Amino acid sequence: MTNGAADAKSGGDEADAWRARLGWAFSLIADDPTEREAALAHLDGARRNAWAALDRWNELWHLTRPLGAEEQYQEPAFKRAYEVYADMCSRTLPEGLWVGEGGDGPRLPYALLFLEWEARFPHEWTEYAKAWGAKQSLIRRMAVTDHNQLTRSKLIDLVEIVVQRAYRCKDREYVRVARAVDGEDLRHRLGTAAASDNPWARLHASYVLWLLDRPEVPNTRHVWRTWVAEASGRQHGSAGSHG
Repeated sequence: MTNGAADAKSGGDEADAWRARLGWAFSLIADDPTEREAALAHLDGARRNAWAALDRWNELWHLTRPLGAEEQYQEPAFKRAYEVYADMCSRTLPEGLWVGEGGDGPRLPYALLFLEWEARFPHEWTEYAKAWGAKQSLIRRMAVTDHNQLTRSKLIDLVEIVVQRAYRCKDREYVRVARAVDGEDLRHRLGTAAASDNPWARLHASYVLWLLDRPEVPNTRHVWRTWVAEASGRQHGSAGSHG
């Protein structure tokens, strides 16, 4: 088998392993509420299994502690308990995003899934898998310029969704993504949002467009607050000039 064929087989095996662990999770973003409810029930069960495995691992940690650190981690029951815990974590969210082999290749669809779930169904995400640190980390990993067209389109969709809502924790990180996937499609969507009747969309989309035209400007809280104050002043001035 050539190296290329071996790599392809390895990549396929890794993708299959990810699908076996987390393939069910795509139903979390289904349009059908019944399908989402079933996926949420699956997630709840998977997390309970992980917690039970953690309890067992902690129990054995206390029992084997007298052996000393080196011997403890070689004790068969303790090692097996940890393996079971890691396996249970790999089948849930967001823990499963950081478990397993394959890097960002096979992980990518599930990282995008997690972000799309938070963007489209924020209340369900918050109730079942709230993890602001994971959200921030995944957004930052997505903020690169070498994505294929399918992934770019998905990220543009996410930016468009996020700018149209009231701010949620770590939404500011999406400016990184907008800068990474900047282009005609994104700017057209942001322009449409900035001209809409939605006050959040007008504010957020206009700010992102302003930053896209100024790649040297950092996206800090100070910059945001200054821009909002100046935008408010311009609006009041415009209203007065027409009044």
